[in-house]
Amino acid sequence: MSRVSFLANLVVFAALAQTHNDWPTYGHDPAGTRYSPLAQINARNVTTLRRAWTFHMSPDSAARLPVARVGEATPLVVNGKLFLTTPYNQVVALEPETGKLLWSYALPSGGNPAVRGLEYYPGDQRSPPQIVFGTSDAKLISLNVNTGKPVPGFGDEGLVDLKQGVLNGFPKAFYDLSSPPIMYQDLVITGAHTQEAPSLGAAGDTRAWDIHTGKLVWQFHSVPQPGEIGHETWEGDSWKGRSGTNVWGMMTVDVQRGLVFMPFGQSTYDYYGGDRKGANLFGNCLVALEAKTGKLKWYFQTVHHDVWDYDPSAPPILFDVTRNGRTIPAIAEIGKTALLYILDRRTGRPVYGVEERPVPASDVEGEHSWPTQPFPLRPPPLGRNSFKADEIANVTPDHQAYCTHLLASEGGMHNAGPFTPYGSSLSVVFPGTLGGNDWNPMSFDPHLGYLFVNTQDLGSIGKIAKNKEGSLTPYSRTSPLGGVGRFWDRDKGWPCQQPPWGRLFAINVNTGEIAWQSVLGVTDELPEGHQNTGRPNIGGSLATAGGLVFIGATTDSRFRAFESKTGRELWVTKLEASAHSAPMTFQGKDGKQYVVVVATGGGFLADTPTSDVVAAFSLP
Repeated sequence: MSRVSFLANLVVFAALAQTHNDWPTYGHDPAGTRYSPLAQINARNVTTLRRAWTFHMSPDSAARLPVARVGEATPLVVNGKLFLTTPYNQVVALEPETGKLLWSYALPSGGNPAVRGLEYYPGDQRSPPQIVFGTSDAKLISLNVNTGKPVPGFGDEGLVDLKQGVLNGFPKAFYDLSSPPIMYQDLVITGAHTQEAPSLGAAGDTRAWDIHTGKLVWQFHSVPQPGEIGHETWEGDSWKGRSGTNVWGMMTVDVQRGLVFMPFGQSTYDYYGGDRKGANLFGNCLVALEAKTGKLKWYFQTVHHDVWDYDPSAPPILFDVTRNGRTIPAIAEIGKTALLYILDRRTGRPVYGVEERPVPASDVEGEHSWPTQPFPLRPPPLGRNSFKADEIANVTPDHQAYCTHLLASEGGMHNAGPFTPYGSSLSVVFPGTLGGNDWNPMSFDPHLGYLFVNTQDLGSIGKIAKNKEGSLTPYSRTSPLGGVGRFWDRDKGWPCQQPPWGRLFAINVNTGEIAWQSVLGVTDELPEGHQNTGRPNIGGSLATAGGLVFIGATTDSRFRAFESKTGRELWVTKLEASAHSAPMTFQGKDGKQYVVVVATGGGFLADTPTSDVVAAFSLP
């Protein structure tokens, strides 16, 4: 063997070892499988799992609880360092085995790094190993992993201004990054976090930047310009200055085929589309691009002309399907509709079929709702999408009375089945605005062929009301519980329909069927024996070769491990707060496997932020 071949093999072996033992990107690997081949912690010994260390993200210990902030990040572990964005204006590096602080970087502007995390670049002859992240004040920052200092050659001394080229003539438009970018070779690919109202504002374009220089390499127009594919889905000039239509969640990459997959949210305004007649591409689309050039390969729209805020925001997940003796390179995407689409990732065609079904029409003046929506033939919906009055919750007499009174508001709310619109009178809509699945990352076990998906059943209530003449938005959603009302007792956080309120599913991707489902979460306030209701949840799961699925997510402040083959809950521990994040795992230099999760509480599920912890678990 030549010296060159020997060195090349060493690089390959080192990369494999890193992938096995570390957690180098948000989804563990570019495909976003959130699957670790580590098996030291397994179904036989997980009951002995215990807290190994705790790190408090707030730099001021005295101020932790009074100023607790929402954290949804998944840490990365690479080459003996754990990297994490915090909601306290900092990015930190920790010793993974102990939680000891190695270095911290405070954002110079006082903004916050992206709430869901960061990305890692391994470095090359031109640039050192780096971590890259967006900020709440629209910067893209690259730090040297060893020093925690900005990389001088990247943009302006380590910072790139993300607002350049996307403001559409609205200099004060809202724009930032809330999720990590993804790397493909030497490109940093970024999504966008834009406004939800009014209709006009910053563009939600996806862009790629050179990791060595910070220079823009390509820009994909999320609202197609004249002459581009999809422009015809916008009537007249309704495309001009349109905001939304953005990847505010996470992206994944097919490294072998050089494709990047992007889940685009809906176009603004969320609940009224009379000023954007048409299907509105690339809103609510899973889009595949050539990662190197930004050239469109295919798209699949999950909701036509969205007026529900039904973004497909979960990270697309890549795996192979074995069907009729053939191996199909596949991709799965789920969104707020709780409809799971399994597609051929080479073409975007459904593996198990999709059917356009008629849905209820809007009666709002000027609205042109789409007459049909796409339903996958397999698997079935993974969340409630309709409601009848006799399905009101009866977990306690007081709660039943509250929900019955709420349902009777303004003469009684109605539901006409899946995709019931918010109309001129009050509707109760399932899934609600938070969705059956929000940005919750799925995970995948390649040995079982099981895809793990957590969902919630939390409806919304509302109607569309006309605003005063001259308002930026001609119509707004309103309800007896405020602009964005949920179908629950908000003081208790109890939904108003019969449980279960949260579930964890395993989908056999080789059949498209549900392999198992488990209730996810408990309601502590209910009497013993009646607590197994499931809970609303935001956050995702982790699958391991130890036959386990780890998940926090629920509003009951628990962290759990399920047996991946059966869905049986094997282990549960109480955290300082709810973990609205996605866990990860790694093997430390001490040979131990650790599982780590961020738990702050807060967010959209009415549980106030009460903690600032990163919690690590290992075997005794």
